[in-house]
Amino acid sequence: MPAIELSDVSKVYGNHKNKFTALNNINLTIEQGEFVAIVGPSGSGKTTLLNIMGCMDSPTSGECKIMDRSTAGLKDSQLIHIRNRVVSFIFQHYALLNNYSVYDNVTLPFAERKMSKHEKMEKAKQYLSKLGIEDLFHKKVKNLSGGQKQRVAIARALASEAEIIFADEPTGALDSTNADKLMEILCTLNNEGKTIIVITHDSHVASYAKRKLFMKDGNISFDEPAIALKEA
Repeated sequence: MPAIELSDVSKVYGNHKNKFTALNNINLTIEQGEFVAIVGPSGSGKTTLLNIMGCMDSPTSGECKIMDRSTAGLKDSQLIHIRNRVVSFIFQHYALLNNYSVYDNVTLPFAERKMSKHEKMEKAKQYLSKLGIEDLFHKKVKNLSGGQKQRVAIARALASEAEIIFADEPTGALDSTNADKLMEILCTLNNEGKTIIVITHDSHVASYAKRKLFMKDGNISFDEPAIALKEA
């Protein structure tokens, strides 16, 4: 089954006199295990599309399915479950708790699970080790560099054990070296079977993906495969 399936999805803001169409009858299927970059300028609709696919917003019309489950009519608790367990997010400005430790941030997805403190610690160490930052375990997030914070954000996304990872302008606050390192990490996660969807305006970042969607004025103008830089 597809990871994400959109059928005739539109999103309209405002009223009849002041109406703005952010998405216009989008039809899109993203299979499990794909690495997709959604590219477009500011105002093209890419963030609105992300919000709908990630169950942070609902379409005005049309249907969104996540892992073959329609999001239409779901209760808030059901949408929260999808956001906590089925999809996960990496944001440009990290969305971490700055005054808390790396451990506290990475274990946030465990809040609703019946796990002992020891289990949480071992899981957190596992994900931090995967990203090469296990030595940051007890450090406060506010004392980390931008590149370190973004790796912590990825570790938190992995801790949710979601199969779909959304990355919204994930390199926007990073220098070019750390941006490339981040994209290489996402490539590795994709090779391990994760579905990766990156929102970006940066063609270099998009080149890491195996499929690129170009958005303009609320429409998908092009949908094409791309040769990932790591394979070039």
